[in-house]
Amino acid sequence: MTGSTLHVPKTIVLVGLMGAGKSSIGRRLAQTLMLPFVDADTEIESAAGTSIDEIFARDGEAAFRNGERRVIARLLENPTQILATGGGAFMDPETRALIRDHAISVWLRADLEVLLTRVARRNNRPLLKTGDPRVVLARLIDERYPIYAEADLTVDTVDGPPEATLARVVSTLEQYVAQTGATHEPA
Repeated sequence: MTGSTLHVPKTIVLVGLMGAGKSSIGRRLAQTLMLPFVDADTEIESAAGTSIDEIFARDGEAAFRNGERRVIARLLENPTQILATGGGAFMDPETRALIRDHAISVWLRADLEVLLTRVARRNNRPLLKTGDPRVVLARLIDERYPIYAEADLTVDTVDGPPEATLARVVSTLEQYVAQTGATHEPA
């Protein structure tokens, strides 16, 4: 699915829990729409000169979220792109307002079993180091899904080939752009 004719009017921000596929789908979406892909977590690590894990351990979550907000605000000033955010970014009211004002937000929604399968592949999730991943993810679903539901669009992601979720994201964006009458303004 390379080279879609869809032109989005502004940055697409992917939100959702860890393991929902924000980076994986984001890279594929960027390639499909011929836009740059940016991972906010990578940019945060670059700006801080250290890993997110180390920021959490050294400074705590509140300090991390403050830095995350500043980095996302800077990234939203860039020309149209695909931006994958960390799982907690959209929870911050100020960050959510920035995204609402400057981008189209897409929630990649996944159920608990899909998330558990995916997060088991990596051990760099600071919030999962505090207890049983199933319990932690279930709590995060309860806390965060009502807020993620404020995203402009929701796309369910399931276990399977990422191209299936990518196709759903592109289709949902096509419908959104058609309904809103939005056109792409070259940067």
